Amino acid sequence: MVTLEFLATLQQQPLLLTAVVFVFGLLIGSFLNVVIFRLPVMLEAGWKTEARAILEIEEPEAPSTRFNLIVPNSRCPSCGHQIRWFENIPVASWLILRGKCSQCGTSISSRYPIIELACGLMSATVAMVVGYGAELLPALAFTWVLIALAMIDYDTMLLPDQLTLPLLWGGLLAALTGHSAVDLRDAVTGAMFGYLALWSVFWLFKLVTGKEGMGYGDFKLLAALGAWMGWQMIPLIVLLSSLVGAIVGITLIATHLIKREQGIPFGPYLAAAGWIALLWGNTLISQYLQLFQY
Repeated sequence: MVTLEFLATLQQQPLLLTAVVFVFGLLIGSFLNVVIFRLPVMLEAGWKTEARAILEIEEPEAPSTRFNLIVPNSRCPSCGHQIRWFENIPVASWLILRGKCSQCGTSISSRYPIIELACGLMSATVAMVVGYGAELLPALAFTWVLIALAMIDYDTMLLPDQLTLPLLWGGLLAALTGHSAVDLRDAVTGAMFGYLALWSVFWLFKLVTGKEGMGYGDFKLLAALGAWMGWQMIPLIVLLSSLVGAIVGITLIATHLIKREQGIPFGPYLAAAGWIALLWGNTLISQYLQLFQY
């Protein structure tokens, strides 16, 4: 009864809904920090195990402790101090500790509270735009997975299948169950169109230059975005991501922060464009079409 009354209150009070989602987004952001750091490490360990099995190389002695998204508990990488619950409150703990370990005083990267705060703010924005309803939870899950994918690709130039494929199937499931803004036919077509769009560019670039311009993870991510928003949004997503990617890439090269031949992850730009398209895609397309009306 209390839960039903609380849900009814959230439906009637958009500001309260936004505040609750913001706080919940902060907590999810704390977990995403774990996913962003640990998932690539877990994948690399798995790849090494598979490679040893193929090459028939003896497996080294297994570590005494498991390593996954749950265990071991978070620790200071410098002194090994186990992070206690009150030292792991999103954003607040980092500010109270002044960005340092409580035991050894080693600096803790500001990236952690930034990701937590970004997740909270983006979640709150989703709540404001989508509102209370069947589409809210799927849109929030979509947002959280995109944050993880963007940061993992930024760090490692990888878009793990463990995230892109569930995101793809999640978009199709949302369309099938009526928790999406598009029907199942547009979702399936969007997934196909999204994958083939970048796949075609990849092979055209490779035939012309002999080089690979992007990874297969980018194809799968755009396919997932197409599943969530339909084929109609694919041109907008490609345009937005390419425009931002080009501006950022040219800026980094001009300021000598990266070399001309150095690869730039495209996943963060796809993720950002996909998130913008989910919330404001129809508005952007309508405004664009109005510019050409006479």
